Amino acid sequence: MDQANGLEHDFERVAAWIAQYFAHPERFRVFPDVAPGEVAAQLPEHAPRTGEPFERILADFDRIIAPASTHWNHPRFFAYFATSAAPVAVLAEALAATLDVKAMLWRTSPAATELEEVVLRWLGRLIGVPDDWTGIIYDTASIAGFTALAAARDRIDPAIRDRGMQGAPLRVYVTDHTHSHVEKAAIALGIGRANVVRVACDRRFAMIPHQLAACIESDLRAGLRPMCVVATAGTTSTTSVDPLEPIARITQRFGVWLHVDAAYAGIAAIVPEFHDLLAGLDAADSLVVNPHKWLFVPMDLSALYIKDEAQLRRAFSLVPEYLATSDAGVRNYMDYGLQLGRRFRALKLWFVLRHFGVDGIVERLRAHIALAQEFASWVEADPDWEVLAPHPFSVVCFRHRPASIAPADLEAHNARILAAVNDSGEAFLSHTKLDGVYALRAAIGNLRTTRDDVQALWRALKQRATA
Repeated sequence: MDQANGLEHDFERVAAWIAQYFAHPERFRVFPDVAPGEVAAQLPEHAPRTGEPFERILADFDRIIAPASTHWNHPRFFAYFATSAAPVAVLAEALAATLDVKAMLWRTSPAATELEEVVLRWLGRLIGVPDDWTGIIYDTASIAGFTALAAARDRIDPAIRDRGMQGAPLRVYVTDHTHSHVEKAAIALGIGRANVVRVACDRRFAMIPHQLAACIESDLRAGLRPMCVVATAGTTSTTSVDPLEPIARITQRFGVWLHVDAAYAGIAAIVPEFHDLLAGLDAADSLVVNPHKWLFVPMDLSALYIKDEAQLRRAFSLVPEYLATSDAGVRNYMDYGLQLGRRFRALKLWFVLRHFGVDGIVERLRAHIALAQEFASWVEADPDWEVLAPHPFSVVCFRHRPASIAPADLEAHNARILAAVNDSGEAFLSHTKLDGVYALRAAIGNLRTTRDDVQALWRALKQRATA
């Protein structure tokens, strides 16, 4: 009984810490004031020989770890894609960790398997995925994208599974704004970086369909094998959207797999005015969307939807005797990728969708988009600043460009602004380059970000720009 009471007390202390954190994440700096090696210097060289009391462990977490973390849940986190965890999803994570199931076979957790099937059907219907597609949860879009490309490789040459890569090179088509994980997948799959073809973009940083067709035709004439086109709905740098429907017509004409990377912006299709975001998806072969980016699910949860479920299983299924079962009519998720043991990730998505409801999610996404558009209007109204790319969702690319700064010095000048804002701990930004031009990025996607936070960012930028 004493041990049980002690465990209950420990859980209460952690719950109190989490509740306090979510109530006031702003008590921390967004970006910590630490030097490299400073955290490690506060930790012992060796693990303790005997167990330590929980109070001491939690105290060290509070003293060493939390202050030295970059706080993605801070309302003034505007870097990369601004993500945040809904507290209800943190509770789901705790319950999933408590059950500690390994969702590889249906029988290793029927609930985990069937909830994943149901909750991904919910999400798929919200964003416009055809009902006959199959959804599978992975950790990140990088692994989901790798998995889709592996299925595409298997379709074009099923013998690769057994004898490895032979014959003419396979070709993958992207743009300069496609996420780098596609190139990494080409490395891992033996396709090679040299066979990742970059298709030209238009002024909005979106793929030009007729340039794609020209690249495929050129490769076919050269005896190469076009394997996969990756179109992006919401590129990482600018959130530009490749024209999916004309791209899909081209991939169908040439019999090339079309993978749609909507890891960030795909969630926006839940909002009625963005329902057409994925128009043409029914002609594609696979889609990835990340609820951990803009659906308030804690890292990590990436959903891959695939048209031909059997094709994906053919690419990956390998069942040793110790995992063979006679269960009929069930899905064993170990057959859909590299991973064998899988965490119960579906639980936190289920909690989030039920907690907010569709209307609550739409309301929050609309608010983020509106804040980004307002921020862009402030930038556009100031003659010393400029917006550098379209901003259809909640990310704005911009820079300070006063007449007093020579064009050759603008990159260093804006990099100094970025460093000054981040070093202040008031807000946290990231950057990119667009056709060689250094751009600051303001990403709005945090549950707790308000107009006051965005105004504070704008003030901080202007102050550092003129310092």
